[in-house]
Amino acid sequence: MARSPLTRRRLLGLDRSGPPPPETLRQQPLNPWTIPNAIGFVRLALIPVFLVIGLRSGDGRSITAFVFFAVVAWTDYLDGMAARITGQYSRLGTLLDPLTDRLLILSAAVVAWKFETLPRWALAVLAARELFMLVITELALRRGVDLKINMLGRWAVWPTMSAFAGALFLDSWVPEGLLYLGLAMTLAATAIYVQDGVRRLREGAEASSSA
Repeated sequence: MARSPLTRRRLLGLDRSGPPPPETLRQQPLNPWTIPNAIGFVRLALIPVFLVIGLRSGDGRSITAFVFFAVVAWTDYLDGMAARITGQYSRLGTLLDPLTDRLLILSAAVVAWKFETLPRWALAVLAARELFMLVITELALRRGVDLKINMLGRWAVWPTMSAFAGALFLDSWVPEGLLYLGLAMTLAATAIYVQDGVRRLREGAEASSSA
């Protein structure tokens, strides 16, 4: 299958038209030894470091914790660019990226919850959503359905990540406002995920019954 030309918009992840790379599809080998996955492994390894520093900060605010959080968050963009530049797409990368993002968000939520740097009710809703997505993604995979990441879900990551990043060094209303924005976008994206999953399960069931 010929790949789409690597335009600036595609390189930056703004143009996601066309089918996904065949290497990322279900039943393809994980292919862990790629440059983008190496970045992903480093991101994953830095999360417990961030969590320990954040929990030991005394008040939930730490420039060091902020730096580790920012590195993990922003290198999500880097591994995607590395995959597009090198063409080293993989099934593992497709699974590893959202898992790492969710673990980072849950870790930041733990720090914010302990020191009450963000409203606990909003953190509880966000954590419940992330756990819900982990469960339904696993259930969908067992039934042969890949839940496609929708654009609203992609954009919702940034105000949410920015809220947690800001809460690590700012005593202001700004992180709280960003969290509410991210939470609203995240819940809307979740509804789209569920609708898409139900539709694809029905299509699969109909195809099986007509075969």
